[in-house]
Amino acid sequence: MYLLIILFIGLFIMQFYFRVRVVKVYQKLVRNKVQFDSSHIFNTQKMESEILPKYPEHKDDILKFVKEMRHSLTIASIFIVLIFAAAIIFRTWNVG
Repeated sequence: MYLLIILFIGLFIMQFYFRVRVVKVYQKLVRNKVQFDSSHIFNTQKMESEILPKYPEHKDDILKFVKEMRHSLTIASIFIVLIFAAAIIFRTWNVG
């Protein structure tokens, strides 16, 4: 049971940390009116061909934002899988 609690706390802390980092870059992009959608975040080729040429002066911020978003989603996915795995293991042990 402690493992599940630790995983939930870890998920919360990691997401809070990454959200703070992502929001800082996002606010800077919004102030500069840089616009793109989620399809650009998940498709590097589309980002490089459509968005980066349109906003070359904000290339570093755009790439940092995309990197932080992907990293945040990866960490969250790992924690969720670990939480589900721990829940399944605990359920299996408690059934018998």
